Amino acid sequence: MSRLRIAILGATGSIGSQALDVIDRYPDRFEVFGLLAGSRPLDRDARFAIRAADVDAAARTEEMVTHPDCDVVVTAIPGARALAPTLAALRAGKVVALATKEVLVMAGELVMTEAHQRLRPVDSEHSAVWQCLWGEHIDSVSRLVLTASGGPFYARPEVDLERATVAEALNHPRWTMGPKVTVDSATLMNKGLELIEAHHLFGVALDRIDVVIHPQSIVHSMVEFIDGSSKAQLGQPDMRLPIAVALAYPDRLRGVVEPLSVPTLGSLDFAPLDPVRFPAPGLARRAAASGAPYPAVLNAVNEEAVGAFLRGEIRFPGILRAVESALEHYRGSGSSLEEIMEADRWARDYFKEIAGKVSP
Repeated sequence: MSRLRIAILGATGSIGSQALDVIDRYPDRFEVFGLLAGSRPLDRDARFAIRAADVDAAARTEEMVTHPDCDVVVTAIPGARALAPTLAALRAGKVVALATKEVLVMAGELVMTEAHQRLRPVDSEHSAVWQCLWGEHIDSVSRLVLTASGGPFYARPEVDLERATVAEALNHPRWTMGPKVTVDSATLMNKGLELIEAHHLFGVALDRIDVVIHPQSIVHSMVEFIDGSSKAQLGQPDMRLPIAVALAYPDRLRGVVEPLSVPTLGSLDFAPLDPVRFPAPGLARRAAASGAPYPAVLNAVNEEAVGAFLRGEIRFPGILRAVESALEHYRGSGSSLEEIMEADRWARDYFKEIAGKVSP
């Protein structure tokens, strides 16, 4: 079996680093073809080694992900900038292992038109749904259930979110992720983005996708079928598992993570989402129901607001206040890439106008 040549967008981030670990552990299956890195230094050789700050980074990244010798592209750079290289890779016929929620949130219809069964989810929740659907027909699906750890604040109802600090928001109880994704987990916007993503990935209507709180992060998601049966995917809260599933499909790799010890699991708890304390999934559902490019507006304002919170410029609840305000004030339509990117620009400009007003 020839080795798959893999390009990683976001090679020095959390997902990228774990993808490199999987590649290194299975040298008979994979090899590094190219790397796009952020501010941290690259400490390994590759045919392409690109820094995001390079003046020609965008052009070289497109060359890398469309190169005839590249087999798989792992998209793990956060935010809207992941969209263009992902589309380029899909249009070039590459398999894309997608870890960046924003790609499908912004341009789900456009991306899925190019996917042709070559898009493989890396998010643990979507990987879980995908695995539960192997061998099943989508017409047999009654609903999808995405599980959420609840982030750092679910189990701490005493915390006044108006005074929540950056350190508290970044103190995730289960997962090790980058700062943007970790704050999204604290607001539960990550579940809102995942809801939109699941809608596009699996072709399931928005009103048949639910979110439940599962603090242990052992059940990564569930699928309910029309006959009343359900499937759930369980595993350690370790991102190397969904990465390996995406890279090796349809095979499974031996020993990626330690198996669960079922006798010692104890109780697995589930609870309904509190839409008052955590309104982000509702905002995302509303944006998706409004159609393109409203999800791009939601995503762009959220990105800007999370960045402002991390810099200490707005308070924690100001993130979702900004998102809600943008959705109320935006007036537009269209699903072309140009229209989506114009909505993205509008939303970022709008946040600059209101940033001082969302944290009284």
